[in-house]
Amino acid sequence: MAMPRLCIAILALISIPVIPQNVFAQDAVSLTGTIYSEKSKRPIDQATVRLCDTGGNLIEQTITTDSGQFDFRGIRRSNYILTVDAPGYLSDTLHVELSFTSDRGISVYLRPNASDPAAVFSAANISAHEMSMPQKARDLLASGEKKLYSDKNPQAGLVDFQQAVSVAPTFYEVYYQIGMAYLTLGTRDEAEKSFRKSIEVSNDKYGEPVIGLASLLIDTGDLPQSEKMIRHGLELSPNDWFGYYQLGRILFTENKVAEAQKSAEQARSLAPNAAIVYRLLSNIHLSQKNYPALVEDLDAYIKLDPDSPAGVRAKEIRNQVQENISKDKLTPAASPAH
Repeated sequence: MAMPRLCIAILALISIPVIPQNVFAQDAVSLTGTIYSEKSKRPIDQATVRLCDTGGNLIEQTITTDSGQFDFRGIRRSNYILTVDAPGYLSDTLHVELSFTSDRGISVYLRPNASDPAAVFSAANISAHEMSMPQKARDLLASGEKKLYSDKNPQAGLVDFQQAVSVAPTFYEVYYQIGMAYLTLGTRDEAEKSFRKSIEVSNDKYGEPVIGLASLLIDTGDLPQSEKMIRHGLELSPNDWFGYYQLGRILFTENKVAEAQKSAEQARSLAPNAAIVYRLLSNIHLSQKNYPALVEDLDAYIKLDPDSPAGVRAKEIRNQVQENISKDKLTPAASPAH
């Protein structure tokens, strides 16, 4: 599923105490990610991911989880080649730059291999309901998702989605995407109607619109009802990263920091390229005074969203942390404030 981008409160720029200079020493970095089907936008499990040096020599190898996730941790700062293979898909190779970052999350989209019989069975968790919809409606859904999420053109995506439900009125996955398009356009009332329509048509068996509707309630301050709805949505769609992100927001607001961190980390594992997750983690780690983790969060966020107002704010916070590190280098005997 393509990733929605919703706003949360701007990170507060606060005074950070002097920190011992070796606290931020980061010799090792991490590379995490998720493998998706380019056609269905669903995660691919049991894909083989190989980490190689620039000469093509294998360093480490892993298999993706049921949610399409992989991770390589404790590797040195350098340039790497990543190769990905999965039954029914064409192999892919990426060059990854890890020389100047603490952590990096990527998404890889594999193209189906039409000549491979296994491709028929590699729909990457497309639901039976979605497969039962007319091909024209499914093509319109895929086209609309590309326009909404990749092209950043929600109005054009909305046209495709509306055509899709005219072809297949019971296609409840599309009503959810209509809601996301309206939400991106700032039309909250229409978004709410579309989420409710998706829930109604699915007979409350589809978790994404439940989570989408709950995300609207969060902004009204009705946290108990929002939390209840999001947990229900996650029961229906247990791999929905946005649900874990929104649950983390609620728990953090309620000062349940440890639970919020667990939920945010689950969201990150499912969607390592979702910038807003790192904003939430930044707030959590800042409240815990976990400065090494804070630096990693800010690095990841800035890389994904460098130019927005929130990205500029994150750079300011990162610079303030760096200033405190520099000050501490000049006064090595200083101890951190408590």
